[in-house]
Amino acid sequence: MRPPGRIGRDGFLRLGFEERGGRTVLTERRFTLPLQALEPVDLDGSGDATLMLLNPTGGLLAGDVLDTAVALGRGSRVCLTTLAATRVYRSPGLPAVQRFRALVGEEAVLEYLPDHLIPSPGARLRQTTDVLLASTATLLLIDAWAVGRAARGEAWGFSALDSELSVHDGCGLLLKERCLLDHARRDGLGFTEGFPYVATFAALAPARGGWGERARALSARFESTPGGARCAVTALGRGGLVARLLAPSAPALYGCVEALWTVCRFELLGRGPLSLRKF
Repeated sequence: MRPPGRIGRDGFLRLGFEERGGRTVLTERRFTLPLQALEPVDLDGSGDATLMLLNPTGGLLAGDVLDTAVALGRGSRVCLTTLAATRVYRSPGLPAVQRFRALVGEEAVLEYLPDHLIPSPGARLRQTTDVLLASTATLLLIDAWAVGRAARGEAWGFSALDSELSVHDGCGLLLKERCLLDHARRDGLGFTEGFPYVATFAALAPARGGWGERARALSARFESTPGGARCAVTALGRGGLVARLLAPSAPALYGCVEALWTVCRFELLGRGPLSLRKF
């Protein structure tokens, strides 16, 4: 029950998918605004399902609590993305809360590629992304944010950015990171190094090996990155790799993410590049 006088909206989105006859179908979709999902589409004729996740209110407001839960059945293949970057507006009281949870079944594939967050001056956000992978599942994921609208002099103007990412399988933790920042500038060496866009790209498949070789190959391949972005890749302790990105602009960020995604998509999924047709 909502406490009396509490500001903000409570939104939830529930999605379920199954593989039927070589195609992925949407078997469950329930939502309350300000969360919504469009109809699934097969963009490349492969039978995979691609869905756009929406927040038609235009962003995250103070006190909003938005909860998304996704379940992929055996053999299903799903790509989830957003139509545009997500604005996080000033939060004088309660922070905005955004949670994403996914259960990825055996031989299933989840590609979770939301656009970046843009925190406004005074914004406060608590975000969690939690994924549980079956032993033969595959995950490709991006977590990206801007330091603010730097071109308008709003860099590092947000009040709090608390973002946590965790991925598990049946044997335990595969990846965990947490970014907990206040408005203090962190654009020096070892932080964002003056770049206004920051991202983590992760590729995980617990049943596969050879991640050290993949990480080294990607590092060599992305010594020169699109649009002047910087990229560093490392293998995880088991089951995957992670890339850290710094970019001077949103187009440079998109270009680097797309290049990484394309390479990993081909090597892990046997799929070619996918045009999400946002622009």
